[in-house]
Amino acid sequence: MALGQQLAPHLPFVRRYARALTGSQKHGDAYVRATLEAIVAAPDEFPADVDARLGLYRTFQAIWESASVDVADSDDPEGDRSTLARARLSRMTPRSRQALLLTAMEGFTAEDTGYLIGADRAEVDELVADALSDIESQTRSSVLIIEDEPMIAMDLETIVRDLGHEVAGIAVTADEAVALAKSAKPGLVLADIQLADNSSGIDAVRDILTEFPVPVIFITAFPERLLTGERPEPTFLITKPFQRPTVKAAIAQALFFDEATVPAA
Repeated sequence: MALGQQLAPHLPFVRRYARALTGSQKHGDAYVRATLEAIVAAPDEFPADVDARLGLYRTFQAIWESASVDVADSDDPEGDRSTLARARLSRMTPRSRQALLLTAMEGFTAEDTGYLIGADRAEVDELVADALSDIESQTRSSVLIIEDEPMIAMDLETIVRDLGHEVAGIAVTADEAVALAKSAKPGLVLADIQLADNSSGIDAVRDILTEFPVPVIFITAFPERLLTGERPEPTFLITKPFQRPTVKAAIAQALFFDEATVPAA
């Protein structure tokens, strides 16, 4: 099988990782494009001793660590946000963030994560522990949950409260979500895509964002549909069925970048 065919199924998920790592669809997708360009330019240098998924992420890591991708754009509305977020990296090192996202969100083992970031198992465990410690010190927020499945909504509510955040409300339709958002002004939104009355969580979020800015994490059983890189798409995305560590990592990362936009007192 050609290398391109081997890599194709994994592209949506490396986009997810890149967006979560940078806090931006634009910046994350730019790093993924640079990764693919590097592979096309030198296919013989693609790691041949590991499976295609590991090789793809390892090549991405090399591009990320080189910081050679120029995504600066004066017309980019996310530009200032990204700059501020990077300035906040002093509070949680890039490697700890990478280790947490690779294990909790992307599902790599500690050994594979070590291969990807150039660390041994013990160091990966320590990096993840550092990232989790940073999460514990994060500013508490209120979270609006948009989810029509009662059991899933309850599970999300438990996760949110376990992290020390408040639940601003649980909405099961788009109209209910918008109304709750306007009244509660949450600091984060967790949104399912398909809602109870066949309304769309995407439409609900679009309406909410016209009222005020708020970080959003989408939850869907079909993530590849929202990770094409061809149109405006979510920065943070969780796959159903989800694991609790995945949700916790996504919430922490979304708030990590949102806090970066708040000036220090």
